Amino acid sequence: MLSGLSLAWSWSPGGLLCFIILALLYLLRLRQVYILRQRDPQAPTVSKIRVASFFIGLLLFAALFFSPVHTIGRTQLFSVHMAEVVVLTTLCAPLLLGGCSEVILRPILEIPVVSTVVRFLTNPIVTSIIFNASFLLWHAPKIYNAAMPNVSLYNTMMLCIFLTSLLNWWPVIGSLSELKKHGYPLQMLYVILDGQPVDIFAFILVYSGVPLYTLYRIPVQTGLNAFGDQAAAGALLLLPGLIDLVVLSPLFISWMGQIEHKTRAADLRRLAEAEAMDYDEEDEDVGIEAI
Repeated sequence: MLSGLSLAWSWSPGGLLCFIILALLYLLRLRQVYILRQRDPQAPTVSKIRVASFFIGLLLFAALFFSPVHTIGRTQLFSVHMAEVVVLTTLCAPLLLGGCSEVILRPILEIPVVSTVVRFLTNPIVTSIIFNASFLLWHAPKIYNAAMPNVSLYNTMMLCIFLTSLLNWWPVIGSLSELKKHGYPLQMLYVILDGQPVDIFAFILVYSGVPLYTLYRIPVQTGLNAFGDQAAAGALLLLPGLIDLVVLSPLFISWMGQIEHKTRAADLRRLAEAEAMDYDEEDEDVGIEAI
């Protein structure tokens, strides 16, 4: 024990299965892409940065899910649980999704039934509802307190939140253009509105004045009481709002660049039309003088 905190490593068959499936699917598809690239040098490939992004995200998932952090978050400190959730949903998920370029995910749309399901699930409204409903329902005090003593149920909760966060990031950084038909203004609106339910929940944790999760065995050495631990968790849960600001900045810059590009194209088109009209008028004047 270190400062009263458990150093027991976590074991989750579901988490291990998720890790293996994600790694195998990515490696198999990556192998196919590289084989096609060898046959045709013009075929699309996957950059080293994207490959590194995916495996960094995968290792981060393993480091959190199978380490003492997971055990402490389930049994001792709600703030550690929330820190794990924040890292999984705001760092791990976008790293994994960012590692999946268009050529990696393209086969998904070639399977009719799967394509239909994926198109539905990646709709911005659907993704936001699924993620926020999953997060808030699992953290309802009765459900959460019931999951804490049950290791399998707790791990199921964490996997649900993590996997739905992958969907939640799709409208912003998904690589398949067919599944991202909304423009920058709608993306910005999505980023702003999507985080509101979780932010409201975070403020409830901080300002309720009453501990909602009473089964934690908080070590005396930490100097925290139940509500202090809960308030710290709420403060941590507000951090994704700062991530939203980071995401909004490039979206806004890209939107301004798009507007500038369209304006410049329109100006050039009007200039070309004006020059064409002047040229036609000169031809008419020459024709009249010749007569």
